[in-house]
Amino acid sequence: MEKPCSLLVHFDKGSAAMANEIKADLEGSDGAAKADAMRRAISLLINGETLPQLFITIVRYVLPSEDHTVQKLLLLYLEIIDRRDPAGRALPEMILICQNLRNNLQSPNEYLRGVTLRFLCRLSEPEVLEPLVPSVLANLEHRHQFVRRHAISAISAIYRIQNGDQLLPDAPELIERLLASEQDASARRNAFLMLCSCAQERAVAYLLSNADRVTEWPDVLQMAVVDLIRKVCRSANRANKGKYITIISSLLSSSSTAVVYDCAGAIVSLSSAPTAVRAAASTYCQLLASQSDNNVKLIILDRLNELRTTHREVMVGLVMDVLRALTSPNIDVKRKVLDLVLDLLNPRNVDEVVLYLKKEVVKTQAGDLEKGGEYRQMLVRAIHSCAVEYPEVAGSVVHLLMDFLGDTNVAAAVDVVLFVREIIETNPKLRVSMIQRLIDTFYQIRASRVCACALWILGEYSLSLSEVESTIATIKQCLGELPFYTVSEEGEATDSAKPAQPVVNSVTVSSRRPVVLADGTYATQSAATEIISTPSVAPGSLASTLNLRSLILSGDFFLAAVVACTLTKVVLRLEEVQPSKVESNKACTVALLIMTSILQLGQSSYLPHPIDNDSYDRIVLCVRLLCNTGDDVRKIWLQSCRQSFAKMLAEKQFRETEEMKAKAQISHSQPDDLIDFYHLKSRRGMSQLELEDEVHDDLKAATGGFTKHADDANKLNRVLQLTGFSDPVYAEAFVTVHHYDIVLDVTVINRTKETLQNLCLELATMGDLKLVDRPQNYTLAPESSKQIRANIKVSSTETGVIFGNIVYETSNVMERSVIVLNDIHIDIMDYISPATCADVTFRNMWAEFEWENKVAVNTVIQDEKEFLDHIIKSTNMKCLTPPSALDGECGFLAANLYAKSVFGEDALVNISIEKQLDGKLSGYIRIRSKTQGIALSLGDKITLKQKGGS
Repeated sequence: MEKPCSLLVHFDKGSAAMANEIKADLEGSDGAAKADAMRRAISLLINGETLPQLFITIVRYVLPSEDHTVQKLLLLYLEIIDRRDPAGRALPEMILICQNLRNNLQSPNEYLRGVTLRFLCRLSEPEVLEPLVPSVLANLEHRHQFVRRHAISAISAIYRIQNGDQLLPDAPELIERLLASEQDASARRNAFLMLCSCAQERAVAYLLSNADRVTEWPDVLQMAVVDLIRKVCRSANRANKGKYITIISSLLSSSSTAVVYDCAGAIVSLSSAPTAVRAAASTYCQLLASQSDNNVKLIILDRLNELRTTHREVMVGLVMDVLRALTSPNIDVKRKVLDLVLDLLNPRNVDEVVLYLKKEVVKTQAGDLEKGGEYRQMLVRAIHSCAVEYPEVAGSVVHLLMDFLGDTNVAAAVDVVLFVREIIETNPKLRVSMIQRLIDTFYQIRASRVCACALWILGEYSLSLSEVESTIATIKQCLGELPFYTVSEEGEATDSAKPAQPVVNSVTVSSRRPVVLADGTYATQSAATEIISTPSVAPGSLASTLNLRSLILSGDFFLAAVVACTLTKVVLRLEEVQPSKVESNKACTVALLIMTSILQLGQSSYLPHPIDNDSYDRIVLCVRLLCNTGDDVRKIWLQSCRQSFAKMLAEKQFRETEEMKAKAQISHSQPDDLIDFYHLKSRRGMSQLELEDEVHDDLKAATGGFTKHADDANKLNRVLQLTGFSDPVYAEAFVTVHHYDIVLDVTVINRTKETLQNLCLELATMGDLKLVDRPQNYTLAPESSKQIRANIKVSSTETGVIFGNIVYETSNVMERSVIVLNDIHIDIMDYISPATCADVTFRNMWAEFEWENKVAVNTVIQDEKEFLDHIIKSTNMKCLTPPSALDGECGFLAANLYAKSVFGEDALVNISIEKQLDGKLSGYIRIRSKTQGIALSLGDKITLKQKGGS
């Protein structure tokens, strides 16, 4: 499709026989057959067929037809054929059509008049339009609104063509008079749009003279008003800005949701006054509550998020209105609402927000919610964030959340136990009640990872005598009778706790997929699995409390090692708080019996997989420690672990604080900026909103709010030379990369002394890039220049290439000359930005994503951290590994990097490097993503940039 076309119809390729059939049907007298033949002819022409012999036949046999369908199809035919000769003049045959068009414009049938007027909007030939102008003007006074609205559109189109103002010199005045008397909504809108595009000052004058009646206008006309105000206020002349803001504010109460949405966006772009911003935000919140379409809700939430970034203090007051959108059943809407609300917390609203979130958590227990488990996990994380930022609210939610430690949704249960772990360290006042609640609910936990974390909490924070004894008793109860199995006379191993059952009902733990550990290495041991093995027992029965026993009998020896460590800690602490040496020795004996039973189970043939070496060594270490305790070892086990955890939390809080400081926008005003003093201004005739807007504009000028952040020097980096200096045509392009499209502003200079005719910039793309339109042909005078703009759509994050050539003709040379352009490479870095995610989320995505690109390290850099910083800077990614984990000199470094594209794609990178004896670095950089393009493009970028040294 190389020619512009306003009509697209799918059609299979035709043949000569079909063309002959069309001609025969057109020459017949049957109206239905003629209409069908015209449809086939139009379809063939649109899809590239040439039917040169058909025009005369249509003029002879179709033009006189009185069938309205045939006449409508005739207009479509005339719309798509070539109406000009190669020299650019209108074809002489088109004069034959003029009389038919004039007859249609004077037809008693309104439909025929309307479709003919609509056809004239597509014509750009003055020779054809000139004799039809009187008839078009006459239709402005037709009694039917269908004719009048299309007559206005036709006049607007004629006036906008080249030299159209000579065909209709008084068109704006005519349309303005018509606008004052017209009653039809669509006709008034068309007239107003014609004034906006052709005589903007008349449109502005009409709007300001009718400002009090704008709220009574139809919604289509109100939309046109909002567009005009935007267009006017973007220009340098902002004299009536206050009046425009008043008009927009009045339209916020319109009955049309489309008008209200458009006005909310317009008023924010016009004014930064708190009153205006608050009105827009309230409007968005009302739309959020009233609209049922999830896509609309997501768009409105995006607008609210944009307001949050620039006017957070205004948005804070509307946080409860935003929260009400959680009633939507869509999980994506819920996620955006929670993300937005968490950024609007302050000491005044945090209690209300947490109370609302608590009610939502309770609702998820009903079980009738779609994706209830995932929603509950999101709520737990949101409450966790609230409690970390405002610790005083933790006490009101932590006990409720602890009821979900036994949640069947493993991810939600893990989030709860991590929340409990952090709160019990940061809120010492809650420690006693939380430990007691954890002991009471421990038997409900069914997930291995949750059990392990809960055991660590009990081992570290059970400080009093009663707490230590309760912890030991709970662990004993959840493990059941010892030993874990007995050998019967027949030689069969059975679970000693279930003599009636020959084999325990359990699930073998085995991870087939490699799991990435925190240091970037892979593991396939049972220690890295998160499989729940729920025993087949009735809830509430005695056996339902044997959660630890069931998990250990399923082969989870990592959990068994955690049990041994917890028992070791509580026994050591019992020795400090228990005055009776006998009781301490009893507890120590029980712990040793449990550990030796676990070791016996792990080395038996009862389980298909024996105990792994790491867990075995850990348990043996605990046994030796309890048999021979020293003060140094006691200090390490009872104090150092907790101190390390506290240090980790402090570092996490410090990183978050630093990130918030980095995000704070600091603007500066230029030394020569003009500042108006508000106290010296006249306030006569100004509304409160207008006055507030003036004041706010002055404040922004004083604080540098209007200063543009774009650096002009950086713009030069975007200018690419497309041709050589010695070529007859010099071209360079300024590349602007937006989120979903690329704009090429190409400057073409004719360096010859001759006129270049039919000069065309022909472009093509490689990758997920698509040209929106084909640039036109131009005539370039000697030594003159031309600006050509090309739009290219981007559909995914990957490196693309734009290539092409410039084709032109000269009067001396008959053949077309071609200049090949340099390629333009679109960098992947324009589409990805640093992002953060939780370690659990990173590992889950790493396991799920299919595409991996493995790049071997090849660099002249000899320091591990310097190489990591170089990769982070080159790839525009964020390092998720905390700085404390990268401290020290060990000759080895492993780090995780993460970034997100504008299309929502995730990019994961794991760097594992080691310093060799000769000082060089070796290792691999692994890139994983859901799509192939981002993995390959990022790999190419790293391969190109990793050497460093420059």
